[in-house]
Amino acid sequence: MAKNLLIVESPAKAKTINKYLGKDFTVLASYGHVRDLVPKEGAVDPDHDFAMRYDLIEKNEKHVDAIAKAAKSADAIYLATDPDREGEAISWHVAEILRERDLIGDKLLQRVVFTEITPRAIKEAMAHPREIAAPLVDAQQARRALDYLVGFNLSPVLWRKVQRGLSAGRVQSPALRMIVEREEEIEAFVAREYWSIEAECLHPSQAFTARLTKLDGQKFEQFTITDGDTAEAARQRIVQAAAGALHVTDVTSKERKRRPAAPFTTSTLQQEASRKLGFTTKRTMQVAQKLYEGVAIGEEGTVGLISYMRTDSVNLSADAISEIRDVIARDFGTGAVPDKPNTYQTKSKNAQEAHEAIRPTSALRTPAQVSRFLEDDARRLYELIWKRAVASQMVPATLNTVSVDLAAGSEHSFRVSGTTVIDPGFLAVYEEGKDTKAAEAEDEGRKLPAMKTGDRIPLDRIHADQHFTEPPPRFSEASLVKALEEYGIGRPSTYASIIATLLFRKYVELESRRFHPTDVGRAVSKFLAAHFTQYVDYDFTAKLEDDLDAVSRGEEAWIPLMERFWDPFKQLVEDKKESLDKVDAGSVRVLGDDPVGGRQVSARIGKFGPLVQMGTVEDEEKPKFASLKPGQSIYSISLEDALELFKLPRTLGEHNDETVTVGIGRFGAFAKRGSVYASLKKEDDPYTIELDRAVALIEEKEEIARNRIIKQWDGSDIQVLNGRFGPYISNGQLNGKIPKDREPASLTLEEVTKLLEETGKPARGRFGKKATKKVAEKKPAAKKAPAKKATKKAAKKTAKKATKKAAKKAVKKTAAKAASEA
Repeated sequence: MAKNLLIVESPAKAKTINKYLGKDFTVLASYGHVRDLVPKEGAVDPDHDFAMRYDLIEKNEKHVDAIAKAAKSADAIYLATDPDREGEAISWHVAEILRERDLIGDKLLQRVVFTEITPRAIKEAMAHPREIAAPLVDAQQARRALDYLVGFNLSPVLWRKVQRGLSAGRVQSPALRMIVEREEEIEAFVAREYWSIEAECLHPSQAFTARLTKLDGQKFEQFTITDGDTAEAARQRIVQAAAGALHVTDVTSKERKRRPAAPFTTSTLQQEASRKLGFTTKRTMQVAQKLYEGVAIGEEGTVGLISYMRTDSVNLSADAISEIRDVIARDFGTGAVPDKPNTYQTKSKNAQEAHEAIRPTSALRTPAQVSRFLEDDARRLYELIWKRAVASQMVPATLNTVSVDLAAGSEHSFRVSGTTVIDPGFLAVYEEGKDTKAAEAEDEGRKLPAMKTGDRIPLDRIHADQHFTEPPPRFSEASLVKALEEYGIGRPSTYASIIATLLFRKYVELESRRFHPTDVGRAVSKFLAAHFTQYVDYDFTAKLEDDLDAVSRGEEAWIPLMERFWDPFKQLVEDKKESLDKVDAGSVRVLGDDPVGGRQVSARIGKFGPLVQMGTVEDEEKPKFASLKPGQSIYSISLEDALELFKLPRTLGEHNDETVTVGIGRFGAFAKRGSVYASLKKEDDPYTIELDRAVALIEEKEEIARNRIIKQWDGSDIQVLNGRFGPYISNGQLNGKIPKDREPASLTLEEVTKLLEETGKPARGRFGKKATKKVAEKKPAAKKAPAKKATKKAAKKTAKKATKKAAKKAVKKTAAKAASEA
């Protein structure tokens, strides 16, 4: 056994580092976090200095055991988890576990940090070990405790007043508020009409288009003309004054420098990968993780291609800058290298996560050289990172902008501008993407013909064009990350998880790469903004992030910070629990009255989502409910459209002496005959579907169910079933795998019992044991042999034990999700 144990987070990283360190080291992975707060109330105890109760993460128990076993025989233990506060916390948790198991004693236990996985960086890190940084651990613990306390206290309030199973998060909720407020801006937006006037000029060497800047002696602005008649009258006046030509009155030429953008931080990488590559934030971070942990590069072996990708620093190391400057001189000439290295200032108030920007570990590894070793996503992202880092250390681009004013008579004037590149500088390598095309961007690349004052430029035509102002755009992943960063909400490692949580909770949906809040998301946001205003306030959230940063720098203690937050928060929650009992559920919108029965019609969030309701609980007649169609919202649906929804369920007729109906339920539109339900296809409209089509869907469903059972045994709950991904074993509560070399129909009860015990996992989906029994052919019960009796008893005992364990795990998971925070 090796004398030294080094612990990292991922197995891929462990494999790479193991090659660098040699036989004296055992390198093991923790597989991320090893402990988390117990998923139940009381995991954080505010009455005892916010003491936190941790439990091993079940899926990582075997990895922790492997680390403990190796630690027992090791002389020295090195904690080499990621170089940020999350990584610092993981190292602390591993150390605490080893101490609790009495496996450290007088052994050397040290923390080593590296921001790239290369032989040089690993050697340097091992030569300069340090202690675990308590301030970083305290900051992460405080963040986790805050997220827990917010989740466990606010989420139950949402369950009572909006919908069961919802969650409220400390950082997630302000992010949701941004998306919802943008949607409300769009809905409230009233388009304004305006007109532009342009001249198509026929210069002998090159035609061009000029924009009107002066009309009737006055500056022409966006809303100078707001209707077609005024626009046409103005156009005719200009045509008459121009008499077929415009006259050059002024030519100005201005040279300017454009500096390259800073090398990537986590935020800017996510934004640029979204704009240029179409990557989601999650996809960007997954691909970057692989590039960081190591890729096999031919004879060079496995090597990390980029530095650590969770950072808010724009600094580059002196060695990295020196190598980049050499590459620039080699590939683009010495003229492309500035006299002094370019430096950049971070926008972040606490740029400490990895202390260096994202960059290639060696600029000598050009995208062209490594592309054949990379998958397409990795190749594209590496090229983006390499180009951005190299361009950041190049000379500015030199641009020349020429503006020409052209008169139409004495009262009217047009202007045209063009920008040409004199020296491309960094633009030879990289140009930053933009969310929207700015007006000045249209001029870039346009080269104007040579003109001087007094020139007469022939006219082709003058035209007026109608426009309407547009609402602000919905957030894309790039623009949302940018907004979160500008407001100071969240930190580099949290942006992807914030977005993932909002999508997972179905608070928002991504359509055409833009965020649309769902009705449930809007209800949650409006409820929190109305009753817990401070805790979804952007400035409050940003201030709390700053306070946590102060803890990470050792400038503030974490417990006083927690006390300042907890006392007023707890009091508000208690006050609201009492006062909200008198408040109606979230987001009820009264649409009007039913013209036939006179009952009130409203739109609201129900137990299973958005719906419309006819009547109230005070009426003698019970309220009627109807689900919304796809694309409808409780915030915009009209009374007329709502009344249409109450036409369901529809009775289509009789078939096989049973009534066939169609309706909309929790899982969408369905057809029903007797007790059998069948989902409608996308092309089926529940308001127009006919009897024959509904019957065909129902019988198709029954046929699938009939063919689902491959084998079953009398007196046993276990069945061999056909599933979506092939045959499997199930007892209705647990699903088990079938060996690839076995014919499913040949399995015995003893075999399936053992397989279910060994491979069983909690069953998911809507096909339960009871549903399959309804369409299964009943067989007469056979007399059971004593051996089978024992087998049955053993099977039930095993299944019961496994089910209990699975249920306990499921409860833990649900509670943890409700309290989790992005």
